[in-house]
Amino acid sequence: MDDANGPRAGEAVLAATPPMGWNSWNRFRCYELTEEVVMRTADALVASGMRDAGYEYVVVDDCWQAFRRDPAGRLRAHPGRFPSGMAALADEVHARGLKFGMYLAPGRKTCAMIYDRYPGEELGSFGRERQDLETLAGWGIDYLKYDWCRANRGGTGLAEGDAFARMSAAIERIDRPIVYSISEYGRTRPWTWAPPIAHLWRTTGDISPDWRSVMRIADQQHGLAAYAGPGSWNDPDMLEVGNDGLSDIESRSHFMLWAMLAAPLMAGNDLRTMEESTRRLLTHPGVLAISQDALGRQGARTARDPTYDVWRRELADGTAVGVLNRRSRPATALIHDGWITTARGNRLARLGDGARNVWTDASATEGALRFSGREMHVFRVPGPAIAT
Repeated sequence: MDDANGPRAGEAVLAATPPMGWNSWNRFRCYELTEEVVMRTADALVASGMRDAGYEYVVVDDCWQAFRRDPAGRLRAHPGRFPSGMAALADEVHARGLKFGMYLAPGRKTCAMIYDRYPGEELGSFGRERQDLETLAGWGIDYLKYDWCRANRGGTGLAEGDAFARMSAAIERIDRPIVYSISEYGRTRPWTWAPPIAHLWRTTGDISPDWRSVMRIADQQHGLAAYAGPGSWNDPDMLEVGNDGLSDIESRSHFMLWAMLAAPLMAGNDLRTMEESTRRLLTHPGVLAISQDALGRQGARTARDPTYDVWRRELADGTAVGVLNRRSRPATALIHDGWITTARGNRLARLGDGARNVWTDASATEGALRFSGREMHVFRVPGPAIAT
């Protein structure tokens, strides 16, 4: 990104790899969101090893606000659920070696005011973009999620591109690096216009913790790889790993798909009580190495048949090849002569020499490649990028 919200000459690229962190919405949504939840989550990020694995942003989503602005029109923290205030909370997050993110919306209302009956008044940033951004920057934010939420209603006259560019301009005036995440759910093809103004943009509607939702969203990423790169990321929404509704295998495949897609990895589960299997998945070094590969190339779906989808991602030092069994029942493919093939011998993906299974770190040896239902195998192939 070399204009608007992008780096100035000599500056490092902000969000050079897909941002990693935690967001409150998927698990705590609106009324369960509290200061205590956020602080204990920050503690869990440290204790679990997630911070050291790269999860650096703690993002407080909608419903952090008091129901009304102060007499000067400034947003305030909800006094009951955030009694210490957002500046104090940001300080606590920063003290743990983490970064702090918050939520705003460009219209007159936030999404929770529309969908969760949150009884706020004029909590959207319409006409107050600069004031609201300065307020949050004064509290110490490092990340802003800006969520459309029917911003064109209520006589605003807003269109998506203009609304998100207004806040980008406000960020430009702040002497503070802020990762800017925008969300209009892919309705206006933001990958075609958002790269100059934002670091990541949602490409779909909201995710939910079920396999059908994960696959619907993954399918919608087909054809978007060319629009992503360092500082500019397609965002297929936050992770549902560890939330009720996905099995361990489905969670693993979901996580691997997001890594192949160079997607932002924003955990959305309760980190305070997660199972050890979830912690191991979220911190798996092989999968995270693909996610955070310095080349910044998004993977693409290169083949599919009635059972399998094949994904390929070019890496700085090789290639990642992923094969997903979309079906709910087990399946068996073959590794033969440097290829993954179906049981009938139809070629799915070339591996070449030296490939290793990312999950197990085992060599890809000749023979049967067994899949549980909805399981994905990803292989890392060293050396120059291989042909499809």
